[in-house]
Amino acid sequence: MAGNPRGVLCWLRRSPNARLLGELAASGTPISHDLLDELPPSRYEHYVRQTLVHTGVLPERHEDLDRIPAWLDQLLADQPARHASLIRPFVHWYLLKRARRRAAHRGRPALAGTYVRTRTRLALELLTWLDERQLTLGDLTQDLLDQWLAAGTTRNYSVRYFLSWAAQRALLPKVTVPAIPRQEPARILDEDERWHQLSRLLNDSALPLDVRAAGALVLLFGLPTSRIRHIRTEDLREHDGQMRLAIGSPPALIPPKLAVLLRQLTKEPAARRPRINTDAPGPRWLFPGLVPGRPAAPSWFSRKLLDHGIDARPARNAALIALLEDIPPPIVADLLGLHINTAERWSHIARRDWTDYLSARDQDTGSSRSTDPSSTTTTPSRVSTSTASPTKPRR
Repeated sequence: MAGNPRGVLCWLRRSPNARLLGELAASGTPISHDLLDELPPSRYEHYVRQTLVHTGVLPERHEDLDRIPAWLDQLLADQPARHASLIRPFVHWYLLKRARRRAAHRGRPALAGTYVRTRTRLALELLTWLDERQLTLGDLTQDLLDQWLAAGTTRNYSVRYFLSWAAQRALLPKVTVPAIPRQEPARILDEDERWHQLSRLLNDSALPLDVRAAGALVLLFGLPTSRIRHIRTEDLREHDGQMRLAIGSPPALIPPKLAVLLRQLTKEPAARRPRINTDAPGPRWLFPGLVPGRPAAPSWFSRKLLDHGIDARPARNAALIALLEDIPPPIVADLLGLHINTAERWSHIARRDWTDYLSARDQDTGSSRSTDPSSTTTTPSRVSTSTASPTKPRR
């Protein structure tokens, strides 16, 4: 079903996606996932596949993971055979097996394919680094591993998965990848600025509707954009004139002004809805992307918020701290669907003494602060996060 027939006609004439779809139809070969898997991985192949799934031509599958084998073939095409012989079983029988098992039990989508790709590339990078030194994986020692880790970033620490798999098969001596030191949040939005942004999003009708709703969910509940863009219309539940959002258990009560924005999103067409819609059963994303049947793309979603003054990471940090200053960690964990360890960690951060930080910030901005030694240290107050209606806290 086409919401805009003229737009679809233009798409058919000009789009590389439509051209690829036409070539598949003209080939006379029955269209299947296997046929599409034979094509080089590309955004055109991905778009066509999702269009066919969205319209019911092809069955749904876990696309994030099922695209990995074709991607792996392309990645290993120019790699030494000895590397490919290690990487293929590592990906197929370890990474993909674990990822599919976790995906089957997760209550919400995750970018599992991203993690598989990163861990695969890291394994290849380590093997290449050893090749450059005329060494094999069996020659890897703790000193060599430490050198490789020190020359990279914390991303390199994810090589632990490959080394663990290899060690279980006696392919290398015992080595240890140190635990990544837990980093404290580098940026936390100021309380007044958080309130100012939240108020602007709830009241400024000149802002795009999706930015207002998504930004408010970040600032109020501390939700990451990866979860917000996967919210479905059926996650919004109305009862006795109140709206709740199923992001945890029990569903979170939504303040009235934000509830109005979310209702509008379910009724009004978004600016980036795909050309082709369907009445076939499937998820109805609150924040749909251009690819049929898929939510908004991660990079586009975050960039659009940032373009309108919402930096999601420090905003989320501030919101979590505000929640955990007033609500016990187990309740916040249930409410937001967080792991209890995550909630406990943020609770410790919320209770921390921020006096030194505030003093340093004031010195940097040239503001004056009393240096009376009798003054007591305090933790900065945060925005009230009442689920009834957000109100500015008393000083």
